[in-house]
Amino acid sequence: MAKQVCVIGLGRFGAKLASTLFQREHEVLAIDQDEQRVQGMLGRVTYAVEANATNESALRDLGVGDMDVAVVALGSQIQSSIITTMMLKSMGLPYVIARATDTQHAEILHRVGADKVIFPEEEAAERAASLDLSPNYVEFMNITEDTGVHKLRPPEKMRGMSLRDAGLVSESTRHHVSVMVIRRGNEYILNPAEDEMIDDGDILVVVGSHEDVERAFAR
Repeated sequence: MAKQVCVIGLGRFGAKLASTLFQREHEVLAIDQDEQRVQGMLGRVTYAVEANATNESALRDLGVGDMDVAVVALGSQIQSSIITTMMLKSMGLPYVIARATDTQHAEILHRVGADKVIFPEEEAAERAASLDLSPNYVEFMNITEDTGVHKLRPPEKMRGMSLRDAGLVSESTRHHVSVMVIRRGNEYILNPAEDEMIDDGDILVVVGSHEDVERAFAR
């Protein structure tokens, strides 16, 4: 279901988040004090506004208090991020996500009411360290803490096998993962049949727990 989301702070992280949410058909209000950053978001979000996020009157005038979610992506502006987070919760926003720079900053954000605190750089580094060292991984996306959608190359042992024989169908109890899409060159095979053969240059998009996928695609 589409939501009304306010993203405050349009640095690299905030701008990318705002445009991605807009592409996923959410109504996105993007706010920053920097005119150039705001201009750069025009057409990439529903509304892009130059405003001071620590000014409660300005936020109320923009209707921020009536939105479903707010993301405080002010990064290194620690004092402003704390004030803004506290203000948003006092305005009655049901869900506020705040970006922290360190654990002390995170603790303060929690104390002033943030429902969720994120460390984008650390989380990206952890994903890279845990998965990108495998030569088979291309990309992945978390669904829950333990499960995700993984895009990877099949190991040599799977090439020339059917999805069924490789244990990569939903009915299989062998690996507990299933293939949603096969990319073969410029062709995309959606919901491939169990007898679809795995070729040398294929890229598989599979869903399953990180542990099961890692076990299934071990070399």
